[in-house]
Amino acid sequence: MKKGNLLNLNKMKTAKLFTAALFATVLFTSCSSDDDTPEIVNEEEVISTVTVTLTNSEDSDDVVTLQMQDLDGDGPEVPVYTVENLSANTTYTGSIVLLNETVDPAEDVTEEVKEENTDHQFFYTVGTGLDITTEYINYDDDGNPLGTEFTLTTGEAGSGNLTFTLIHQPTKPNTGLSDADGETDAEATFSVTIE
Repeated sequence: MKKGNLLNLNKMKTAKLFTAALFATVLFTSCSSDDDTPEIVNEEEVISTVTVTLTNSEDSDDVVTLQMQDLDGDGPEVPVYTVENLSANTTYTGSIVLLNETVDPAEDVTEEVKEENTDHQFFYTVGTGLDITTEYINYDDDGNPLGTEFTLTTGEAGSGNLTFTLIHQPTKPNTGLSDADGETDAEATFSVTIE
C-alpha cells in the first residue's frame, strides 16, 4: 500500500474513533441525571366545607351551627352559607370541622390539620358590630395555638361578620393574623346576629 493511502486510512480511522467517542460522550451526558433528588410536592388539601359548631357551655342542647359549603371550589357557583343566631351574654365551646366533599366518601381534612398541627393555625376575626371574644383551647406540639377548638363568648346583642381563617405554615408564635404570614388554606366569613 502506498504511503499516501496509508496516511488517508489512518486519518479515516482516527476520524471514526473521534466520532464514536463524541457520540458516546453525548449519549452518556444525555442519559445522566443532573437532578439529585426530585422535590416532594405537598399538595394543598381541597377544603369544600367549613363547619363551626358552637355548644352553649351551660346548656348542651343549645347548639349553633355556622357552615360554608363550596362544592365547586373556584367554579362559577357561589358558596352556600348556613348561619344560626347566637344568644347574648353566653359562652360557647367551639369546634371546627373541615371536609373535602368533592370526593365520595367525604374526606375529613381536620384530621390532617391536627396531625400537621405545627404547620397550621386558625384565626378568628370579629367584625364591627359584634360583641364577641374568643380564646384558643387546643394547641400544637410546640405549645402554640392550633384553634380547631376554642371558646366564644358573646356580649350584648348586635350583628356583623365573624371570619374563620386557616393559615398553612404560619409564623409561630404570632400576635394574630396580621403577623402570621403563611398561606390561607381556608376562609369562611359568616354574617352573624347576636340576639
